[in-house]
Amino acid sequence: MTTIVLVVGLVIYVALYMVYGKKLERDVVKASDSNKTPAERMYDGVDYVAAKRPVLFGHHFASIAGAAPIIGPVLAMAWGWVPALLWVWFGNIFIGAVHDYLALMASVRYDGKSIQFVAADLITNRTGKLFYWLVLFLLILVIGAFGAVLGGMFVGSPAVPSAYILKLVAALILGVLLYRTKMNFGLATGIGVIMLALAIWGGTRIPITASYGTWMVVMFFYIIIASAIPVNVLLQPRDYLNSWLLYFGLIIGGLAAIFSFTGFSAPAFTSFAPIVSGGKATPFWPAIPLIIACGSLSGFHALVGSGTTSKQLEKESHGLAIGYGAMLTEGFLSTLVVVAVAGFGLALMTDKGMTISVAGWAKEYTPAMMGSYPKAAMFTSSYAAMVASTWLNFIPTEIVKVIAGMWVASFAMTTLDTTNRLGRYTVSELMLPVKEKNEKVYNFVTNRWIASLIPAAIGIYLAWSGNFTILWPSFGSANQLIASIVLLTAASWVVKRQKAKPAIVLVPAYLLWITVTASIIWFTVVILPDTIVANPVTGITVLVIEVIMLVMNFVFMADFLKSRKKTLAPDA
Repeated sequence: MTTIVLVVGLVIYVALYMVYGKKLERDVVKASDSNKTPAERMYDGVDYVAAKRPVLFGHHFASIAGAAPIIGPVLAMAWGWVPALLWVWFGNIFIGAVHDYLALMASVRYDGKSIQFVAADLITNRTGKLFYWLVLFLLILVIGAFGAVLGGMFVGSPAVPSAYILKLVAALILGVLLYRTKMNFGLATGIGVIMLALAIWGGTRIPITASYGTWMVVMFFYIIIASAIPVNVLLQPRDYLNSWLLYFGLIIGGLAAIFSFTGFSAPAFTSFAPIVSGGKATPFWPAIPLIIACGSLSGFHALVGSGTTSKQLEKESHGLAIGYGAMLTEGFLSTLVVVAVAGFGLALMTDKGMTISVAGWAKEYTPAMMGSYPKAAMFTSSYAAMVASTWLNFIPTEIVKVIAGMWVASFAMTTLDTTNRLGRYTVSELMLPVKEKNEKVYNFVTNRWIASLIPAAIGIYLAWSGNFTILWPSFGSANQLIASIVLLTAASWVVKRQKAKPAIVLVPAYLLWITVTASIIWFTVVILPDTIVANPVTGITVLVIEVIMLVMNFVFMADFLKSRKKTLAPDA
């Protein structure tokens, strides 16, 4: 079964890219390398810096992936492997890849401006302003949720943070080789890959042990610094190394899944409402988008695509591989996670002395993830067991676990500092009305160090609570809500600027909006009341954000429906 599922998934993704993706590029986006990109026209040496396609793919993928395409499917296995896999594939095919590519290219045509700016131009100015606040909420929740994931992983797997720190050193050296010494790209890549391998090996030799609170403090200062310095100092070279980690991990994992010839021990379907969020029964619909986010579809991707990636795109023809292709790659990663856990997860949990059974999976699985067998450990251990079951077992299991752990840590940490960079952009754009009234205040708040500190402080404050079962679905609700709004914005761009038919975007946008709206109402009414009693500060903070987002959600839809009659000239 591991072989069949992985091969079917791979065929689906390759076929979609070559047929559906190319059609979008040709008939909807109408990409042309004769159009100069913002990176070329508006180069500033800090944010607008053109990157080679493989380098930018690495940055974009690492930023959009984070831990979500791994953690989300692990949790969603509570419904069984069939529902989890179907949501990943359905979301990729009909929403995720289309959403990511159109958001990226709309931003490119708007001088690299954010998707919020595009919404303000195409729908209403009020929509754009509210969108900025919704985005800020999402960015804060992303920092909170991913910070909690990383804090738990760093405490539980001391080799992972040490390997990551060594990789940062390697990235800084690679950045000097690529941009300062102008070394041959191929030679610099070879040196970078060797340094990456040494970092992984070094992590197993010098593990770093620290408390959860210590790692929160380290992350706070790290994401402020990483989000404020020029992109080509750390962000581009580090994420290029991440791409090689991705390629190696996908190849090893893909080969292991194909040649393991193992059946699935996890149940195909457990219950419509197993225990997933907040220790309560969680219905597949509408709650699934709160659990599987980036592995299927994600509004956060649009923020990355229109926030950092569009400012680094070297040619318009690179957009399909980076915007559309990265989403499909992320879906394939989630497919690999489902295969590994379905094939080897139950045996690993049994070996740990846990009493979980196939019959009781719906009630026992997720509580185990919150306690004695953490989410990330389920993936890293299942992945390592899958590799060990094949002819690839010559690779030491200890090394394989660190590689798998580095996937989660590298992508999650990249998402953290990219999110904080996006938060800096968002704070600066929200402060524009203040500029005319008090320029000194505007200049102080929008200083890249001050503007970076604001989302970092609130996000790490939420992460400090470690209340993952609340932080994760609250992040998912904001994430998927933004995805539906971005799809509505993309539909407006397709019709009003590109003069193309909107059905390819509009139908999934409406369906997603209904699902996400229902899921936010369910989460707010069913899950949050108990959280407020148990943890008032975190619970009330999340409740306020959820209620504000829900109100904004209906305003967005009203503005969009009114704007359908508004016409604009096509893009020049």
